[in-house]
Amino acid sequence: MNRWLLPEDIADVLPAKARKVEQLRRSLLDLYRSYGYELVAPPLLEFLDSLLTGTGSDLNLQTFKLVDQLSGRTLGLRADMTPQVARIDAHLLNRSGVTRLCYAGSIAHTRTPVGCTSREELQLGAEIYGHAGWEADLEALTLLLQTLQTAGLKQVYLDLSHAGILTGILADQTVAKEEIETLYSLLQSKDRSGLASWSRNLPQPVGQALMALTELSGPAAEVLARARKALPSNALVADALALLERLSNAIALTPSAPEVSIDLADLRGYQYHSGMMFTAYVDALPQPIARGGRYDHVGQAFGRARPATGFSIDLLTLAGLSTDLEERSAIVAPWISDAGLNAAIQALRSAGEIVVQLAPGDAGLSAEYRLDRVLVEQGGAWKVQPKSASKSS
Repeated sequence: MNRWLLPEDIADVLPAKARKVEQLRRSLLDLYRSYGYELVAPPLLEFLDSLLTGTGSDLNLQTFKLVDQLSGRTLGLRADMTPQVARIDAHLLNRSGVTRLCYAGSIAHTRTPVGCTSREELQLGAEIYGHAGWEADLEALTLLLQTLQTAGLKQVYLDLSHAGILTGILADQTVAKEEIETLYSLLQSKDRSGLASWSRNLPQPVGQALMALTELSGPAAEVLARARKALPSNALVADALALLERLSNAIALTPSAPEVSIDLADLRGYQYHSGMMFTAYVDALPQPIARGGRYDHVGQAFGRARPATGFSIDLLTLAGLSTDLEERSAIVAPWISDAGLNAAIQALRSAGEIVVQLAPGDAGLSAEYRLDRVLVEQGGAWKVQPKSASKSS
């Protein structure tokens, strides 16, 4: 067996991209700090029941499991950091007001998610706890747009939905949890024939509303107008549509506003979310670049349900799309023992320069640095010259 082989859909991050990922991570965490977000770092392993709190069956299937030899309990290798951050807010910080938290860390999946190329991600996200108003939802959306702009992605497409729509349609119905999972899969795939079969035992108005969801997608204003005619006029549906309208109008006023659409059948994470949901797309990627929304119930298992909204994004994917980080200029210095040379190198590095010491004959191949200058000795002093000039001299 070749010892250098890695498991399927697991990959090393090589020098140029690793630097790009790290610089982008620092820039984005600094951005979140400017909004007042505090950084947290949950553990890679937790007891399984904590990791899967309020997340539905999908995350359970995606979580690696192992037995803790100290306690005998089942541990999980996290596949999503959001439940961990909710635990920190609800149980450890235990604050009464608004709390803004951000995070960046590795997650792993048992199977490669649909549309992805890797089972490992570097998940970065931001969450707001303690405020149930639409302002928190708008801040999460705005911060996501700022995140994508920081990475150099200019054209963004934002797709909105709301978990309250389906809750409102099924308000007077008793449906088993397993059946709900089947329902949102049918809606997600817009399987109209399957949906008609699933809803045949429901009242006709309910079935018609479910079928209408499969066609309620497109530009925000147009979809909202059609939804108000096609869906039940109860309070849950009306409030959800009003929030989507308010958010889409507010997003249109932001700098470099994205194209905003609504897809009321897009219910990925329906069991996880309790309100507004969103996905962000960019031209270079067929799957969403980021997901988010409101999830007010996850903290309940940790002793305190808190209003919560936020988003997460895979930093590895984002860095692969980013065009902002370019090759850095660097200085070549000889790899010899010389006090004057050492002092010159230290001064240059302290000033922010990159200095690479090379042995004679070493070409200094690098994907990160452009070795375009050289440190040479002239008249007893070490000076920086363009590489071509040093060769000619």
